[in-house]
Amino acid sequence: MARKKVFLICEECLSRNYQTEVNPASSKRLELKKFCPKCNKYTLHRESR
Repeated sequence: MARKKVFLICEECLSRNYQTEVNPASSKRLELKKFCPKCNKYTLHRESR
């Protein structure tokens, strides 16, 4: 099964900062705490659909 490319969006400023691959069979959205260069701090980033 091929992996699907998704963008990770900052929850505070809504900027698309990171791109990653996920398994399309997973039903939950990916949530990671990553550095946002626009906010200049670590924030929660969620998978966009």
